[in-house]
Amino acid sequence: MIICGVELTASDAVLCLLKLDRGLISLPECKVRKLSLVKNHTREDLKQFQAAFAELMAEHEVTRVAIKERMPKGKFAGGAISFKLEAAIQLIADPDLDVRLLPPALIKSTLAANPLPIHFEATGLKAFQETAFTAAYVGLMAK
Repeated sequence: MIICGVELTASDAVLCLLKLDRGLISLPECKVRKLSLVKNHTREDLKQFQAAFAELMAEHEVTRVAIKERMPKGKFAGGAISFKLEAAIQLIADPDLDVRLLPPALIKSTLAANPLPIHFEATGLKAFQETAFTAAYVGLMAK
């Protein structure tokens, strides 16, 4: 199984792929670290973002997408554009792509029960991908 962890920030979807094969977790090669929505945010722009995301998932044979949920209100509230990106990802018309939102409480409890097997620094990923990496890991571990 290959899973894509996603962190939505402003008009970007930061990505990290993880592969689970016979109980071993690996990082498949993926040159795309983030997908961005152009600044106009028109209907066509959203469709292009959605198509690019779906194409990337198909290219890497991703079966599950785990998105770190943002809060609608409060100090850590997500921006309006990030909610558009979330909806675009959730509405991808691929029956084989399972898209899940990971609430902060689920992330915390899953990491407490299944700590990360490797320090993030040892993964070779960029620093801005850490939250997406954690989302992908939790998406693999959470039932």
